[in-house]
Parts: sequence; C-alpha cells; structure tokens
Amino acid sequence: MDRYPLIPWPRSLAPREGSFALDGATLAVGSAELRELGATLARHIREISGIGVGVGGSGSMSLALDPSVPDGDEAYILDVGADRVELRGRTGRGVFYGIQTLRQLITADGRIPAVRIDDAPRFRYRGLHLDVARHFFPLDFLKRYIDAMSAFKLNTFHWHLTDDQGWRLEIRKYPRLTEVGAWRTETIIGHARTGAKRYDGTPHGGFYTQEDAREIVAYARARAVTVLPEIEMPGHAAAALAAYPELACTTGPFEVRTTWGISEDVMCPSEATFSFLEDVLREVMGIFPGEHIHIGGDEVPKARWKASAVAQEVIRREGLGDEDGLQSWFVRRIERFLRANGRQLIGWDEILEGGLAPNATVMSWRGIAGGIAAARERHDVVMCPQEDLYFDHYQADPQAEPLAIGGLTTLEDTYGYEPVPPGLTSAEAEHVIGAQGCVWTEYMPTPDHVEFMAYPRALALAELVWSPREARDSDSFRARLRPSLALLDRLGVRYRPA
Repeated sequence: MDRYPLIPWPRSLAPREGSFALDGATLAVGSAELRELGATLARHIREISGIGVGVGGSGSMSLALDPSVPDGDEAYILDVGADRVELRGRTGRGVFYGIQTLRQLITADGRIPAVRIDDAPRFRYRGLHLDVARHFFPLDFLKRYIDAMSAFKLNTFHWHLTDDQGWRLEIRKYPRLTEVGAWRTETIIGHARTGAKRYDGTPHGGFYTQEDAREIVAYARARAVTVLPEIEMPGHAAAALAAYPELACTTGPFEVRTTWGISEDVMCPSEATFSFLEDVLREVMGIFPGEHIHIGGDEVPKARWKASAVAQEVIRREGLGDEDGLQSWFVRRIERFLRANGRQLIGWDEILEGGLAPNATVMSWRGIAGGIAAARERHDVVMCPQEDLYFDHYQADPQAEPLAIGGLTTLEDTYGYEPVPPGLTSAEAEHVIGAQGCVWTEYMPTPDHVEFMAYPRALALAELVWSPREARDSDSFRARLRPSLALLDRLGVRYRPA
C-alpha cells in the first residue's frame, strides 16, 4: 500500500491502476456551502505540487453533498480514476475529511493514485487536549495545534483553561480572575518531585479575551473541530481563590501556585460559590457552542471540607454521609445547572466518587477502571488512560529526552491501545464514545516542546480512534508514518523524530 500513505487508515480502500493528473484540472463544487472547502482543496494542491486548480461550476474534479452516503455526518466516499476525482460527503464535515485524505494522496509531481475509498470514523469523539494553565500559549500556536489535529481527523480540542497555576479565560463579571488569577510570581525550576526547590524569579501569565476564545472556536469550526472548554472545580482552584478568597473554606491567604502538584485549598460548597460558578459558566456557554462543558472534578483533597462548618452542614442537611458524597452532590448540582441550559457535563473519572450525576460523561484517566464503571452504569465515556494516552510522559529513555513529568509512553504503547475495555457487553461498549490524548504542560514551557511531546504520538491516537480495529497494524503504520511527518513539516510542527 505504498501508493496510499494514509493516517488514519480508512475503513475501506480499493486500489486501482493508474492515477489522476492534476495539471489542467478544474474543481467543481456542488453547492455554495462547499465553495470554501473547494478553495481549501485548491490551496492544498498548490502547496504540495505547485499546480493551480480553478474552482468553478464544472470540471474533472468535484465536491458534492450527498445524503445517501452512509454512516453518519463525518462519512465520505472518494472515487479517483484516471480521468476524474469525485468526493461526496453526507455533510460538509464529511467532505472536509475527504479533503484531508486527498491532501495525503497528492504527490509532489501533481498526481493522485486511482482508488475507491468509503470511509467513516469508528468513534465520534476523537480528542486532543492542551493545558494552557501551567504555561500560557499564544493564539497563533493554538491555531497551528488545531491545524495539525484536524489534518489527521481528530475532532475535539479539549482546552484546559484554569488550574492552580493560572486562570486563562476572561470572565467579565469577575475581572480579578484574569487581573490576579492569570499571573504567578515565578515558576519552579526542574522537577517538582526531586531535590531542593528553586524558582526562576520571573513572572509568568497571560489570558485569552472572550474575543480571542471566539476566534479560536470559529477557527476550529472551519476545520471540523469542536472546542471543549474546561473550568476546574471544586479543586485545582488556587488561581480562582487568589482572585476571590471568599470562595474558599478558610481565610487564606491564597496565591497563584508557583509549583506543580495539588493544592489543599478547594472551593467551599457555599451558596456564594455556586452563584460564582453559575455566573462563570453562563459566560463560558456564551462563548463555546459545543454540547459539553468540562468541569474537571479531579484530585479534590477533602481536608478543608472536613474542617469546614459550611461543608459539614451541607453534608448533614443533605444526608450525604461523607466528603465523597459532598463532592458528588457538588457535581450533581452543577450538572443540573448545565442541563437546564441545554448542555452536558463532562468530568474526570473522580466524579464517580460518591455517585455519578445522572447525565454526566466520564473522562477516564486513572487507567480504565473508571471508564468501565461508567459504561456499566450506561454513561458515555471518553478513554484517556495515562499509561497509554498521556503525552506528557517520556517517549523513550529519560536520559536522552527533555524533562517530563515521568512515566514512559512510547509511540508503540499509544498505537497498541484499544479504547473499548475487555469485559463490557455490546450495549455497554456503545457508551465508549472515543478516546483522547492529554498534553499537560508543567514541563513544556514552549510551543516547540509541546509539539515534540504531542507528535508523532497524536498520529497513533488519530488512527486508533478513526480506523476499524481490525485494520490497525503497527508495521503498516510505521511504513505510512514518514509521509505524515512530511505533512507535519509543511504545517510547521516540531515533532519528535520517529
């Protein structure tokens, strides 16, 4: 299959003899809706081969919407012969993915190998995460990040916007979140788990205005990517507490955290806290139109709640039993608010503790046990176990790699991961809606470092969430990897050499 160097591998590919020559071709678009996609394909052709292709009402190449294309809104059919290229998608999103396939098939001398491809994804959620709280990254880098993931048919950008080390999104009702919470005085040098603590003495911070965030949402939408915002609660909230200390169970003082790890200080389950969070989430929902809002919910120490009269009164009043029950009650209350506003809650697998909110989706990161438990309760699950899908782990011998948080997740580990855990019934397995690679940036201060850690492991992720399970083959993937790295070169992505 050297003629078809595709990542991810399509559901069905029938090779043909010969190829289509782009020189002199014109591109017909079947509707006004597809004109912009036609211009995008023409731009890709020019970038790869130097050949200009006109976009008009008729031609030897065509893009069309076709409701008869089976298997969902992301499906497409690509038919390439010696004298024509026809791409049909059930929706514009399907046409977009067909264009990404063509982008990988076009050769530098302006030919497309003849082929018939009938394609649709295995999973509907195909995610790549980025933590901008530990280190702040500019808009142009976020756009390149989205360009790269969308080129390989990943469709959800999980934007981790708040944490102990920084609050990155403008909330107009609470300006101190960015005036205070977006800035830390300095950052720890080296690994937080070893040796004496040293700091760089340099302030670090930044935030995205609501206009910035809308710009990213629109940019992603044009590339068939949904942006999933994450606003952490009730833990990982030191930056918010530094800005609004009245949200805590103690009097502080609080500061935006300058080292990594988990802060003992969490949001208090008071009415003031819920008023604050509902106000914040209203503004978030006004920016991000996607179905889901991520509320974090992970790594919530309970010491402050154990000592808090407010927290203990809620436990007594609501008959919650203990602090795990209180965390579940907290999440359920936020879930009801989101549902009343037409959205769905998604959180890390700790939201299972004390009982899961009725319509919550679980993101399983502490291995696969949380995903299994949620699927058996008929809740949707996104699998992102740290052992295989955490791209902040080392990729090879730590002695020869840049500083990382720890662990070892090789390209082969990621490619070999199977999102549907063994032991689930077919009905339970339907609730595994996809998987996601996570990029936590404690030890990634620059865009180049992020890309080095994310790629090429994100290419392995792209194949395991799109391609049929039976089509995945590690030797074939390795053979197809080099042309995909050339595409990353054209995108300006600084990946780790594979």
